[in-house]
Amino acid sequence: MSGQHSLPDLPYPYDALEPFISRQIMELHHKKHHQTYVTALNAAEQAYAKTSSPKERIALQAALRFNGGGHINHSLFWKNLAPAASEKKGNGGALKDGPLKTAIVESFGSFDQFKKEFNTTTAGIQGSGWGWLGVHPQTKRLEIVTTANQDPLLSHVPVIGVDVWEHAFYLQYLNVKVDYLNAIWNVINFDEAETRYKEAVGGSKL
Repeated sequence: MSGQHSLPDLPYPYDALEPFISRQIMELHHKKHHQTYVTALNAAEQAYAKTSSPKERIALQAALRFNGGGHINHSLFWKNLAPAASEKKGNGGALKDGPLKTAIVESFGSFDQFKKEFNTTTAGIQGSGWGWLGVHPQTKRLEIVTTANQDPLLSHVPVIGVDVWEHAFYLQYLNVKVDYLNAIWNVINFDEAETRYKEAVGGSKL
C-alpha cells in the first residue's frame, strides 16, 4: 500500500512564472510543501489499511482529509498556472473568447468584475485556505467559493483554484495577500480552466 501517491511533475520550469511567482516560491511550494502532503497521505493510507480498529480509523480521518486535500488541491493548482502571455512566455492570463468567458460575463457582468469579486472573497479567508471558481452541479452556473485549510472543493466542480496559504506568496509578497491575488491572474491558465468548465457543464467527471 505504500507509495501509491507521488508528486506530479510541473508542466513548466520553476522560474517560468516569474516575475509574478518567484522560482524560490515555486521550488519550495512544489518540492517541500506538496511533497509533504504526498508523503503524509501515503503514510495515513498505509496505517488505515493495516488496522481494523474503528477507533484507530476514525483517528486517521483528519490526516487523510488534510493531506489528501493538499495533494488534490495542489495537483490542480499546478495545471491551473501557465507562463504569462504578457511576458511572451506562454498563454497565462489570456482569457480567450469562448464558453468560459461567456459564462464569466453572464455570471459576474465582466471579466474585471469577476476578478474583483474573486479577490475580495478570497482575501477575506481567515487563516489559510483556497479560493475557487466552480460550477454548481445542479444549476451549472459559475460561483466563487472558498474552502478552509486544505479542504478540497466538494460542493462544486473546480474550474480555477488559488492557494492562499502564506507559503504560496509570503516570500515574495510578504503579508500583502491582495498584491499576490492581483498578480496571479497574469499566470492563470485559462485554457486549462475552459477545458474543466466544458467538462463540468457537459456532465463529465473531472
